[in-house]
Amino acid sequence: MKDRPGLTGRGAAVVALLVSFLTIDPAVALCSTAAGGGGHASLPPVWLAVPFVLLLLMIATGPLFYSRFWEHNYKRISIALGSVVALWYGFRMAHGPHLLVNTLEEYLSFISLISALFVVAGGILIKIGRRGSPLVNGALLFFGAILANMVGTTGASMLLIRPYLRINEGRLKAFHVVFFIFIVSNIGGGLTPIGDPPLFLGFLRGVPFFWVLSHVWLPWLVTVVALCVILMALDFVSGKKGEPSAEASPSGGRLIELRGSKNFIYLVLLIGSVFLDPAVIHGFPSLQELFGLPFGIRELIMAVIAVVAYKTSDKEALAGNEFNFEPIKEVGFLFIGIFATMIPALQLIGSYAQEHAAGFSVSRFYWATGILSGVLDNAPTYLNFLAGSLGKFGLDSGVTADVARFAYGMDSLVPGDVSSTVYLMAISIASVFFGALTYIGNAPNFMVKNIAEQAEADVPSFVDYIFRYSVPVLLPVFAGIWFFLFNR
Repeated sequence: MKDRPGLTGRGAAVVALLVSFLTIDPAVALCSTAAGGGGHASLPPVWLAVPFVLLLLMIATGPLFYSRFWEHNYKRISIALGSVVALWYGFRMAHGPHLLVNTLEEYLSFISLISALFVVAGGILIKIGRRGSPLVNGALLFFGAILANMVGTTGASMLLIRPYLRINEGRLKAFHVVFFIFIVSNIGGGLTPIGDPPLFLGFLRGVPFFWVLSHVWLPWLVTVVALCVILMALDFVSGKKGEPSAEASPSGGRLIELRGSKNFIYLVLLIGSVFLDPAVIHGFPSLQELFGLPFGIRELIMAVIAVVAYKTSDKEALAGNEFNFEPIKEVGFLFIGIFATMIPALQLIGSYAQEHAAGFSVSRFYWATGILSGVLDNAPTYLNFLAGSLGKFGLDSGVTADVARFAYGMDSLVPGDVSSTVYLMAISIASVFFGALTYIGNAPNFMVKNIAEQAEADVPSFVDYIFRYSVPVLLPVFAGIWFFLFNR
């Protein structure tokens, strides 16, 4: 069978509609070439997106309807569906092997970072000397949102989820876990390139480091505060009779008790290693280019930090956190299948987005970037729509100077259109914020869910998460952002 020569508008819309019912967001993106480059001749057949849709459907329904089967077979299912796509790309597509190698590189970068953050944070035991209350929980999640911009959403989530669960022991409701994911695991990281992968890729492409902070801080602040207020209102209404007082001090009167503080050194080294990239440091050696390896110096450093941190971590801190490798093992197996199966979906949607970008208003860029960031990896989605929006202004996303000019504002080629800065704001906000729509919208979402389940917390199912929380809470907030910022 020959590769399909092109993708009709209807075909692309069908693919987008199918994948829009589910979501993922690995912490690192596929490269832009894999996402949409190569022209029509390199596009896969539409049916090759079926393994991706099927995998996400099983992730959503498996724990709910056939939990025993899913628990014992999710590894095999993920690898099997990923292998279907990998074999097609390996043997039936001209540039398939190259795309598979790129995907492997990105997966190894992704799993290296989140595994190292998981291990390092697991050796830091934080005890808060207050019982959970509406005010305490709201303050903790607001602090977590700020922290996410300094150590990433994964780092902040792994540092704070266990103490958050502990202070609310005996009073945990499903919304406690969900709002932690909303605020700390996603939206909180929307101000710096360290916070979330799409912003880091934008930084590598030429968006100045502090651009997002200077342009997005107000919608970020309003959104985070609004969600914290909603959380506190729900917490207040659901308060149980006979709960320990919010002033009770389970850590002997101290507000914060900390064990394993030396792991913060590993955390700093780990965050610093993220910038060991030839795109950031001119002349920095690339093992991929020098030796053809699917990993680089950065990934080796992360692996060493993870091993050393685990071997030298405070044993009482590990025990206090009930540390085990089950959450990261589940993420690792599921996302290797997701990374493989999403290649054709990313290519098809990326091609459609870039071909039709000229007719996209800023509103369409906002909603398309957001919804697809909820159903695909948000980083390549960001890159595809960044490339499309630059094209509207006669610029090239592969030229650093063009991206910088785009960020600081250019008049559109279309009369009456908004400036380029507004387009970049829409794409940046949507790609980060919408990752909170489902458990698999961002890697820390899934890890937080797993840790909360191990703590026997009341965790909503995949479907409940969407229809009881994401739709009634997040979508109105995101619609408000659109109405006040981008509805022109």
